[in-house]
Order: sequence, then structure tokens, then C-alpha cells
Amino acid sequence: MTTSSSERGVSLGMPELPAPAYPDDVRSRLEADAREVIARYPDSRSALLPLLHLVQSEEGHVTRTGMQFCADMLDLTTAEVTAVATFYTMYRRRPSGDYQVGVCTNTLCAVMGGDAIFESLQEHLGVGNGGTTEDGKVTLEHIECNAACDFAPVVMVNWEFFDNQTPESARGLVDDLRAGRPVTPTRGAPLCTFKETARILAGFPDERDGAVAAGGSAGPASLAGLKLAKGEASAARVVHPRDGGPHDAPRDVHDPSPTEHLSSHDAPQDTSASDPSHPAGPTAEEGE
Repeated sequence: MTTSSSERGVSLGMPELPAPAYPDDVRSRLEADAREVIARYPDSRSALLPLLHLVQSEEGHVTRTGMQFCADMLDLTTAEVTAVATFYTMYRRRPSGDYQVGVCTNTLCAVMGGDAIFESLQEHLGVGNGGTTEDGKVTLEHIECNAACDFAPVVMVNWEFFDNQTPESARGLVDDLRAGRPVTPTRGAPLCTFKETARILAGFPDERDGAVAAGGSAGPASLAGLKLAKGEASAARVVHPRDGGPHDAPRDVHDPSPTEHLSSHDAPQDTSASDPSHPAGPTAEEGE
């Protein structure tokens, strides 16, 4: 004896209706922008990523209408567009805030305080991962890596860096965002809304006065290793955290005896610092 799907408690649902079209004036404007983007590529389908940013700049997230628009402009199926839009986390699938606050919770940032920052912001804002505050200002999410380990723990707002954060400074940051007070990133261009950021990522110029010039470059922490490799900085002094002395009191590097090593780890490491008999000079060429 067989049972129907309804008897098994399975709802097959109704087929989803086609996505509504953009209003004529919006579609006309987006088509002009889309043609400009598509003209940059020898193969039109290569323009899909920036076009998804373009439609995201219109509504703050990638809607079914936006995906249908991309499919129409690039002669793709909606399935092909959906496969891309759902793969990359930079494309939002539901309404989100004016400011996307991303807390790095990958290994280094986590142990430096990223987990504590994320937990603090969830409690402070009353939202979970991916949640948006009731005023529509802030969407909070954890991010696997912000590619700024040398400034850990790092928080990003609309992909602009806020370095060396603490739970207290991060709470102050989101409070300022929600109150509309000026917020200045540690590095990079001045902050703008998520929709404005999406349009810039679509490949259109940032027309704000001084925004491009303020882009900046790598900070001192990022350049420390490069300066050391070029001989522009002296080698770091080694701290011995278990020698009974102050943990922040450095001592000059010396040749270790058989019973000690210069690593602060629990076992000697195969590096030039902990294994002087096998040095790795800072000026060695790649592949040597």
C-alpha cells in the first residue's frame, strides 16, 4: 500500500512565479550601466560578477529580479546566475543593513580577541550571525578571514578596515554607525553605505572628493617583514616568557645551550630562531 505526499506530511508547494520586473525607469538606467560593464569583456558572461554587484547596489541585496536582469543582459539562464550569486558570500540574498559589519573569527583574529568581539556585538546589537538591527543600519556577520592578520583582531565595515579592535571599541563603532556619527576607517577610503560600496565593486568610479587619494597603502605592521628582508630594520629581540622575568622584557639573542631554545613554543621549532644550526636567512631568494 502506498501513501500520498500529503499523507506523509510532505508539502510539494506551488511553482515559484516569475520574478517581477524592475520599473521601466530603473531598468532603463540599469541597462545603460550594464552595457558599459559588459563592453569591458571579450566574453559577455565574464561580466556576471560586476553585474551582480550592480543589481546589489540598487536594492542592497541580490533579488530574484536582479538575477533575472543579469540573465537577460548576458543571455544566461537564471539557474546559471543563481549558481554564482549563491556561491560568493559578498552577494547578499536577503535585505541587509546600510553597514555590513564583519568580524574576523579565523584563527589568529580569534585568539587575539575576535571571538570575544563577535560575541559582544551579538549581545550589544541583539542580533545573531547575519542578523540586521531593527533600524536597518547594521548587519553583523563573522568572516573567515579579512586578510589583515598583522592587525588582528580586525573588523570590517563595508569592506573597509578597522584594525586592532577590542569589544569596547567595536561596540563604540556600531553605536556611531547607528547614530549617524562620522566614522573613519583605520586604513583605506572613507566609509560609504553598502549600496555605494556595491556600485564601486561593480567597476564604477568613486566620485566622492578625495576618496581615491585616501585609499592609502599597507600599514607599518604589513611592511615590517619586507623591511627586515631588505636589511632596513634590525632583527627582533627574543622574549623569554618562561624565564621567571617580566614577560615584556626582551633580551638579546644568544646561542642556546642544549637544555634551552629560543622558541616561546613548548617544543623547538624548525626555524632560524629556534634552530640556529639551520638558519633561514632573510635575504634568501625564492626557491633557495
